Amino acid sequence: MKQVNRKTGKLAAIIVLMFVFFSCTTMRTMVIEIPQQSNKELPPNIQSLTLVNRTVDDSYTDLQADSLQRIFYKAQFNLDTIVYDLQSVDTTLQALGELLFESGRYDYVIPENRFLPFQRNAFLTAPMPWTEVKQLCKTYNTDAVLSLDHFKTRIITKYDRHSFFNPVENDYYSAYVAGMKIEYEALFRVYDPSLEKIVSNEFLRDTLVWEDADVSTRELFTRFTSVKQALTEAGIDIALNFSDKISTQWKEERRKYFMKGSADFEQAGQIANSGNWETAIAMWKDIEEKSGSKSVKSKAQLNIAVGYEMLGNLNEAVSWAVKSYETMYRQVTYEYLQLLKKRVNELKTMKK
Repeated sequence: MKQVNRKTGKLAAIIVLMFVFFSCTTMRTMVIEIPQQSNKELPPNIQSLTLVNRTVDDSYTDLQADSLQRIFYKAQFNLDTIVYDLQSVDTTLQALGELLFESGRYDYVIPENRFLPFQRNAFLTAPMPWTEVKQLCKTYNTDAVLSLDHFKTRIITKYDRHSFFNPVENDYYSAYVAGMKIEYEALFRVYDPSLEKIVSNEFLRDTLVWEDADVSTRELFTRFTSVKQALTEAGIDIALNFSDKISTQWKEERRKYFMKGSADFEQAGQIANSGNWETAIAMWKDIEEKSGSKSVKSKAQLNIAVGYEMLGNLNEAVSWAVKSYETMYRQVTYEYLQLLKKRVNELKTMKK
């Protein structure tokens, strides 16, 4: 069960410079994002997906927000019911497509006629026939079909008046309390036509919760999330959950490089700060070659290593970090080598 406060935005670059911390020390710290492979990521041969929906039937409605809200108000906002909302289920598919694309791992197509006919097997949609899978992939030139094959949203609302003790005034006061829960279920299947195999069969179940209170009923429901909006947020949450399972994830890490020194050293640091790592590396290499100081050489070598990592060349980053470590021991260099070693191992795992 979770409170609804999850953000929907995600970054799409392999490594993104986020912001820089300044301090009185000789180093600058930046925050980057590192890709992390999901343990349920789809096979490497699947790079593009056709997204379809195989749940929509006559039980679905697309009521306006006011009309849907009126149903709950007529029940005094005390209702436990299942609602099949067309906007919510379509939001799930649309949001999922955007999230998969932003992950940098998949391309996708959502056909205009994305609500496909289907047959039920007990309570769930029966698997898609392989002739249909192959036709969809051929039509939209994709590697696989990702189908939403089950979708259910149960809404439970509560409204009551409660007494609360105010310790400041040493007295009791009354307030109106509203609560809403959406219990959702969703089943996603990914069909690989080349293998005629369902390569992902993920059933999701979770509960979203909204709660608020006020001494005024009008004020309470003026700001309280509407049922329609809550259903839309549930659709987004479902998309987030499934995308997290099969997409590349992003982890924040910090990197440090030296700034203080000669005028050229500081200029190279400012150039790196602007994102021009190629020029900064060239300047640091020139400093490293000409300097007779081990301290300056090791600083330049570490900066060069960081620069190569920012350019995506981990082999060069490791090579220059080792040079820096061998030139002069620094704790920051040792820690950076450990981070690079971890990244190299993670990339090897991702390529398996």
